[in-house]
Amino acid sequence: MTLLSAQRLAEVDDWIAQDPDPATRAELAGLRARAATDDQEAADRINEAFAGPLSFGTAGLRAALGPGPARMNRVVVQRAAAGFAAWLHDHGHDDGAVVVGFDARHNSDVFARDTAEIMAGAGFHALLADSAIPTPVTAFGIRHFGAIAAVMVTASHNPPADNGYKVYLGDGSQIIPPTDAEIAGRISKAASRPVSEIPRGQDIELIGSGLIDAYVARAASLIPDDAPAELNWVYTAMHGVGTRIVRRLVDRAGLSPFTGVPEQLDPDPDFPTVGFPNPEEPGALDLALDLARRSDADVVIASDPDADRCAVAAPVDGAWRMLTGDELGTLIGADFLDRGVDGVYANSVVSSTCLARMAAKAGRPHAVTLTGFKWIGRVPGLVYGYEEAIGYCCDPEKVPDKDGITALSIIWSLAARLRAAGSSIGSRLDEIWLEHGLHRTSQLAVRVADLSLITAAMDRLRQTPPPQLLGQPVSVRDLSDPDNGSGLPTQNAIELTADNVHVVARPSGTEPKLKVYLEVHHSPEKTRDDLAAAKRGADESLATLRSEMAQALGVPSVSDR
Repeated sequence: MTLLSAQRLAEVDDWIAQDPDPATRAELAGLRARAATDDQEAADRINEAFAGPLSFGTAGLRAALGPGPARMNRVVVQRAAAGFAAWLHDHGHDDGAVVVGFDARHNSDVFARDTAEIMAGAGFHALLADSAIPTPVTAFGIRHFGAIAAVMVTASHNPPADNGYKVYLGDGSQIIPPTDAEIAGRISKAASRPVSEIPRGQDIELIGSGLIDAYVARAASLIPDDAPAELNWVYTAMHGVGTRIVRRLVDRAGLSPFTGVPEQLDPDPDFPTVGFPNPEEPGALDLALDLARRSDADVVIASDPDADRCAVAAPVDGAWRMLTGDELGTLIGADFLDRGVDGVYANSVVSSTCLARMAAKAGRPHAVTLTGFKWIGRVPGLVYGYEEAIGYCCDPEKVPDKDGITALSIIWSLAARLRAAGSSIGSRLDEIWLEHGLHRTSQLAVRVADLSLITAAMDRLRQTPPPQLLGQPVSVRDLSDPDNGSGLPTQNAIELTADNVHVVARPSGTEPKLKVYLEVHHSPEKTRDDLAAAKRGADESLATLRSEMAQALGVPSVSDR
């Protein structure tokens, strides 16, 4: 009895025949041979790898490395490059430059070289990074070179086995619907022929120091000339590509040198010191926090592996801890507002409502967007935007996307000024809460093996939403309904609002997770009465709110974060 159908065997043989990568070709051939001996595990792995093409969406492609159309490999990447090139031609770009960058993950450089050659074969001038660079440097390169598009090979903070493929258009922004579906259609057409028939070219220019110098100069310019230059800080690149750029920023801006976490400063695609290379994951910053305590640091600043996100830890209420993405987003927003920076302030619907309150009090416009910087970066007149998942857009004129390095510039400057004034990040947060009211946020995140569980949970919430949360009447808005009244494009998300409660539930866009974003806020009057008591009460309310939402969704109340 054969464990694979004749059609599946034909698909496997076709893949092996055209796969240019000897490693994935041998892996698939080995699985095929094992399946022929009734090895069920090998047959299952083949069926998973061939369970349909990897979906191309607004985040591009992202999956585990390996052979087959449902994995990241050279065949999938070459088809994606050919499809994107065809889409550019469809939209009037017969020539022009395309920036191609890559991080330090396994095969990122190979995927980037394939992309550059295919873009050149399609008549474009490929600007290929000569070494691994952060995602925001690639995004910066679009406007710097006047390019029509860019590709970044990265899986950001995903596990070591993954890689990904992100595309940008000439405005420097990530793609939004319906562009993703149009590109996906062109990729599907590219899959109808062997990758060996995709034209390749040699109009490839290697870019490196010049681009990095320009990017670093811009990041340094965001630090005020009169900013203090002294700060005792710890930095970690989380085994990613941030260290080289941060060192050059320190030199260019005349900042005090950082104390680096030695085990995590150099790129390592296996991320040996962390289970998940994501600063938000429990334990990811343990080495940095230990070093900060030993060195009596003022602050810890961390980049994720492709340095497009930024995390901060500092002493808060007498103990070192990582700031939530909302706390850091609020700090940066308050800094911009305090300095009178004019423009629109924005955050995604899953983020805290504090920035909106601060902007209104300062007389600045504010916008709420859908989840993701593909939406935040497109806000007209944007001067600052953030999302709770430690993503910050601090220089939208040059990088209308999340950027962990320019965020580092702003944070460093703020922390140095606070130190010089005898204050601290924790104290500044308290000042914000006393002025604008305490805002406490948390998240319920449930990872699943079966995606239908997420669908069932969302259906349950839509059909029987809780009438009350924390004893307060709730208003419900289904953001998938075109007539929901939010003014936002539709999204598979549900928003629940009460007097001092804000909740958004949605499936993750990049992981098999259901995410529920929780916020409890108190008025400035209640906060000023007793800030410590307000914090304790808000944290207790968040715990209750998490349980109430878990019950409403029919999921465990313990988050996997």
